[in-house]
Amino acid sequence: MLILRSVREVRAWCYACRAANLKLGLVPTMGALHEGHLALIRAARRECEKVVVSIFVNPLQFCPGEDLEKYPRPFERDRELCEKEKVDILYHGETSDFYPPDFRTKVSVSRLTDIMCGPFRPGHFDGVCTVVTKLLLRTLPHAAYFGQKDYQQAVVIKRMIRDLDIPTELRMVPTVREPDGLAMSSRNAYLNDRQRKAARCLWRGLSKALDLYRRGERRVGKLVEACRSEIERKPGVELEYVELADAESLEKYTDEKTVKSRSVLATAVRIGKARL
Repeated sequence: MLILRSVREVRAWCYACRAANLKLGLVPTMGALHEGHLALIRAARRECEKVVVSIFVNPLQFCPGEDLEKYPRPFERDRELCEKEKVDILYHGETSDFYPPDFRTKVSVSRLTDIMCGPFRPGHFDGVCTVVTKLLLRTLPHAAYFGQKDYQQAVVIKRMIRDLDIPTELRMVPTVREPDGLAMSSRNAYLNDRQRKAARCLWRGLSKALDLYRRGERRVGKLVEACRSEIERKPGVELEYVELADAESLEKYTDEKTVKSRSVLATAVRIGKARL
């Protein structure tokens, strides 16, 4: 496995793969790798001949007061995991290489970023879109792999790729969960034992709504309330939103509507220092 740090190095290697007609997969990460990331790498490994994993803690996607300085950066452990997964290139970018002092550009996707997590994290999705655009243009992968856990992020990036004619297919990989249902996340490390137990309410709430749906319930208000009530009954959990929306447009359904098409139930909470 090669470790590359500059845009010049990674671009030369990836463009050579393209020229040789080798299918190239990119897994963008901020490091602190866990089984969720490894599922993305394994999906890329199955479908592509060459795999690039990027590790870059992107300052543009952190809002004021968030955990940029404290975000975990266990690079040696991440390197070992990538080697075990037979990653070809570990792209460990430097901030100065991504954002020189005179950097003045940002990439924005309207409407899709004004809902769900958007109002709670102003500027976050602009930072995500900007860094992902740079990563895609630097590596030109045939496919890029993102987790379903960050569903809104994946939908936003998919639209950005389409709108900007970037020659990459977005592949969304199912969420990897702990045995108790909590989605694997680098920010789970911020939870103490009590908070970790409280965080189970997310999966219980989503599961309760899904169970109602499977038993025939289609009223949006009933499904949302089933999830919301399970989360709100847990002390120490600050609920930001529960929304049932169209899976493609992310348009929020009103409580009076019924679910008739492919939809997504999404929620976000804060528990201590962690936003899940």
